[in-house]
Amino acid sequence: MIYSRLRLLGWKNLSVMALRFYNSLTQTVEPFAPLSGNVVRMYTCGPTVYNFAHIGNFRSFIFPDILRRWLRTRGYTLDHVMNITDVEDKIIRDSAAAGKSLAEFTEVYTKAFLEDTAALRLERPERIVKATEHIPEMVAAIQALEKEGYTYVSDGSVYYRIAKFPTYGKLSHNDFSGIRSGARVDVDEYDKDDARDFVLWKAKKDAEPAWETPLGAGRPGWHIECSAMAMRYLGATLDIHTGGVDLAFPHHENEIAQSEAITGKQFVRFWLHSEHLSVEGQKMSKSLGNIYTLRDLTAKSYTLEAIRYLLASVPYRKKLNFTFDGLKAAATSIERLRNFKLRLESAHFPAGLNKSLVERTETAQKAFDEALDDDLNTAEGLASVFEFIRDINTAMDAGEFKAGNVVPALAFLDRFDSIFDVLMPAVKEGGLADQEIDALIAERTAAKKARDFARADKVRNDLAALGVILEDTKEGVRWKRQ
Repeated sequence: MIYSRLRLLGWKNLSVMALRFYNSLTQTVEPFAPLSGNVVRMYTCGPTVYNFAHIGNFRSFIFPDILRRWLRTRGYTLDHVMNITDVEDKIIRDSAAAGKSLAEFTEVYTKAFLEDTAALRLERPERIVKATEHIPEMVAAIQALEKEGYTYVSDGSVYYRIAKFPTYGKLSHNDFSGIRSGARVDVDEYDKDDARDFVLWKAKKDAEPAWETPLGAGRPGWHIECSAMAMRYLGATLDIHTGGVDLAFPHHENEIAQSEAITGKQFVRFWLHSEHLSVEGQKMSKSLGNIYTLRDLTAKSYTLEAIRYLLASVPYRKKLNFTFDGLKAAATSIERLRNFKLRLESAHFPAGLNKSLVERTETAQKAFDEALDDDLNTAEGLASVFEFIRDINTAMDAGEFKAGNVVPALAFLDRFDSIFDVLMPAVKEGGLADQEIDALIAERTAAKKARDFARADKVRNDLAALGVILEDTKEGVRWKRQ
């Protein structure tokens, strides 16, 4: 509706720069377009569900949320797959210690993860797939590798022979030419500088969970899980694969080796990796007590919107120092955005249209768009928004902002919020609907007219207790949620 009204106002078509991303594979910024058609085939490495996800994890999940929103804004359709790793070394260790089955143990953390992502307003990928539901695909992938001579068996387990894949190391850009043939690694995670033949299928051991398959009783290695599921749903070649920088080696390197050995085709065209997050300048660790979950932070009265804003505010390829002062600053920034929107929606402006301010709005949106086109530069995008707010507030104070300028300004704010999604406060449990708030405000207004100031004050205080702040202005009562 807003954009159709903009066309009536003569809103100009903004110039569009090429959408471009830094590709970890080529180590360069490259123009992006899907391999075929208008559909972006994207895969995100999802959580390993052995504990509650922490803010470091969520930084790597907010990044693809911003990415998919911007791709859609630029006219693309998404076919986005994210996996749930629900069988893996740590899961087996911790589920056994808890005395629970694999399914019982992982269900708790899978449910919590999906609740947390919804609370942070992360869009659901088109498909969320569990590793344990794709064992046949993994077995078939291993059999295909066996047929091409990439595997060998040792002590009942199946290993990938990386010496047979000459371009191994092309993603992590490490030189593994001197690897020792036959050196094997059985664990899912290993030293980042250590290239060894990795396990594809682990033979059954003691009471560990296992599946009966043509490969024998056992379970998949971690790396084959993502290859099998990605190719199952997205085909031989993906447009984009996202994940944390810590996954580039060995996980993503091994995904390439497996997938390209099976298909003979390029596995992923664009590899996008998000950088690490530190807390108050320190690496997250249990010993420091600085591993925070979403639940930890909301228990400290930090809002979900402030957490999302802070995690999104630093471009994904830059390291993010997560601080509590930063969370407070994020809340202040959101308050400034909301106050500006409230002023646009509720203040009375002189009739007419200030064309120079229409041009200023166009310039701001162009700067915002170009920042996001430039490898999702969220910091520059936010800068363009706040510079715009400063300029428009100044124009409002000077009486230069006209009623006809409201729609373009709100349209730009809507465009910003379609990506960052922080303007609408989360409704707290037991909170009031908008209509209920309006009814109470009307009751307060009536009480004031009847000179029942005690009742009017009680309504104000009750609303404040529920996180609703009232502001009496010349134009009437304005309200906002904290």
